[in-house]
Amino acid sequence: MRINPFLVFFFWMCPSSCAFGLLPTTTTWHRTPLSLLQMSPKEDDTLNDSSFMESLRSRMEEVTDKETILPLVVLDSMLPRQVLKISVQNPLLVKLVQTLLSQERGPYFGMMGLAKLVTGEMVHLKTGVEVEVVHYQPSQEEEGRMELELKAGRRFRIIGGDVQTAEGGWTEARVEFLQDDNDDKSSLSSRTKAQEFQDLIPAWIQLAREKERQDNQIDNLLNDLGEYPSSSSPSEQAFWVGALINPIPAMGVALEIRPQLLTAKTVEERVDVALEGIRRSIAHMDGSQTLF
Repeated sequence: MRINPFLVFFFWMCPSSCAFGLLPTTTTWHRTPLSLLQMSPKEDDTLNDSSFMESLRSRMEEVTDKETILPLVVLDSMLPRQVLKISVQNPLLVKLVQTLLSQERGPYFGMMGLAKLVTGEMVHLKTGVEVEVVHYQPSQEEEGRMELELKAGRRFRIIGGDVQTAEGGWTEARVEFLQDDNDDKSSLSSRTKAQEFQDLIPAWIQLAREKERQDNQIDNLLNDLGEYPSSSSPSEQAFWVGALINPIPAMGVALEIRPQLLTAKTVEERVDVALEGIRRSIAHMDGSQTLF
């Protein structure tokens, strides 16, 4: 897949007062006076202080894991587990990847897509996925071009209007990583509906093998997606199905449902979107109701 050199990056206007504050690596902690803590023995003071700091570090790690600042690129509405292989020559993207590869935190950035409204207007999504650069290779044929392989992982949403231009020239934003905490408490309706995937997935795969645009496309796709999620995670099942019927590269056998899945608010809504998508794709491929 070759990307136009003028690949659009996600740039948002940010007020001059907009700024990010990162916690310094060395931080001075101010201890509450002993009299206020009502501790008398010195040994208890040390013990409780140690316990307090350990608890505080644990909470900081949780916050850091949930929220972070990510560079953002607008290219495709990827879903968790999807793999994108691209050849690019955009100087800013090349610079971003080279910078990320040199950092200890790892080569990760945010991937976002566009959604088409019923009015026909295209809008930027505020939700996306964190992608990892799993392969990077400078082109041997053309200077300034590179081959990238990206693997989609955690979902995120941009927090408020916290978006700014980084020193390197790309856009970055504070994001919150999304967790399906409700999956374990999801309604019986969601779990019951998701059970239908068990019959629909094999039917889709059988039909799709006859529509492959590349050799072994379905086998490679299934290898990228990995094991189908358990019944305890209907949201993950819905994302898995979405990644299946809207593969990269596209097969042209289903409507695009990835933006809908990324913006869905509830477990049941995600399951409904994926169910409708795979049913209509099957109907399209077997000829009972074509989509295009």
